[in-house]
Amino acid sequence: MIRADKLLLFDIDGTLVDTEGAGLVALEAGFFNAFPFCREKAFPSLDLGGATDSSVVAFLFDHFAIENHGGHRDLFFHEYLLALDCCMREFRDRGKGRVLSGVPELLGRLEKCEDYLLGILTGNVEAGARLKLKHFDIDHYFGFGAFGTDHETRNGLGPIAIERAEVAVGKGFDPSKTIIIGDTLKDIACARAFDARVIAVATGGASEEMLESGSPDILLPNFADTAATIEAIDSLFTSD
Repeated sequence: MIRADKLLLFDIDGTLVDTEGAGLVALEAGFFNAFPFCREKAFPSLDLGGATDSSVVAFLFDHFAIENHGGHRDLFFHEYLLALDCCMREFRDRGKGRVLSGVPELLGRLEKCEDYLLGILTGNVEAGARLKLKHFDIDHYFGFGAFGTDHETRNGLGPIAIERAEVAVGKGFDPSKTIIIGDTLKDIACARAFDARVIAVATGGASEEMLESGSPDILLPNFADTAATIEAIDSLFTSD
């Protein structure tokens, strides 16, 4: 019988891991492999922090004047995932990419806590998310999640994650007992969109000052201090 009644939803890039650019390289390679006739035009700059893969694809299709329909999206994601797997392996061979400080220790401790259920809330397409998690050997901590092709905007992913948690363990979860943990202002906005709580961590591209402007419930510099991180998580439920 699952005791957990509190849900922790983790972002991936910049929160749990740093691929050191492999994702962006794979996006460009996958796109041009899918649509080689577009190579005459420069690939645009992308701000991937907190973005969903659905929104990125829509932007790229608009930029390159490609019709946005299921066949084209399927083709792109097929090539992108092949490129992502290749890039992750190449980057690893070059000593690039890492699990962020304290993450394995934090996940290991939380997994043993009966009060908490761990899930993913990410802008990555599901297969890409699982590829990244497996590459860094932290996939076994997460049995479910909401992903970047489940909804075009990140703010739509929270209710989907709760529904998936309910299916995974056969019991309901309340947004007020759900924490989003991420490294961007979009993670904060996502939590507020469905009345969840939020812990921001300054391990991605956003500074502590920038994250503070979004008024997260808690702001951490990183996860290096496992005990302090768990204390921060616990503190959000002490008044319940």
